[in-house]
Amino acid sequence: MTDGYGLKVLAVDDEPPALDELAFLLGRDDRVSEVQTCGSATQALRLLRDGAFDLVLLDIAMPGLSGLELARVLRQFRQSPAVVFVTAHAHHAVDAFDLRAVDYLLKPVHEDRLREAIDRVRDEPAGHDPDEQVAVELAGVTRFVRRSEVRYASAQGDYVRLHTATENPLVRMPLAALEQRWAEAGFVRIHRSLLVSLDHVDEVRLGGARPTVVVAGIELPVSRRHVPDVRSLVRRTRNGEA
Repeated sequence: MTDGYGLKVLAVDDEPPALDELAFLLGRDDRVSEVQTCGSATQALRLLRDGAFDLVLLDIAMPGLSGLELARVLRQFRQSPAVVFVTAHAHHAVDAFDLRAVDYLLKPVHEDRLREAIDRVRDEPAGHDPDEQVAVELAGVTRFVRRSEVRYASAQGDYVRLHTATENPLVRMPLAALEQRWAEAGFVRIHRSLLVSLDHVDEVRLGGARPTVVVAGIELPVSRRHVPDVRSLVRRTRNGEA
């Protein structure tokens, strides 16, 4: 969203103090032109049907229709607004990931973190998926890994290990599900247990007896059955078709 106009934002939370604080912080951001607030997802749905919003800041745990349920409804809109979840419950992050939320803020919301979320909304081209985040557990703490940071993913039973420049966390998700979700973002299946990001591939070696790709200096095997797909995708990427 980079059309030069301010964002029209709807903030939804059933706790008045939290809602007032969110509205206050949004009002301090000169990239936001209008802020409306409401105390339930049901009321928010009526507002969203009557008028267009660029961004919905959405609490998750609310009486009646939950924030997650509202987000699922918004996915069916012809022109759905960007969604940023604002919640005290980190364990909902996986569901937020499934719904392709732009960001996931934990209460209490800090102004700099809110500004970062709005940056992401404004930088996201219309019709494109955001740079998704995956919730991972490290030493009992929930962290969020951006899709763009993942160089490749490897299957480990019912889990997937995400390989980034700094860490290799585990996520409880089948590799096939991650492949389907991230295909349009340039992730390619090269082996039954490996998914790589074309953005991080340094070399492709498909002509020899042992086909491989090199990612950040690491040589990864390409199975024979995946060689044609990898070659086709690399060719399309070089020609600017993907």
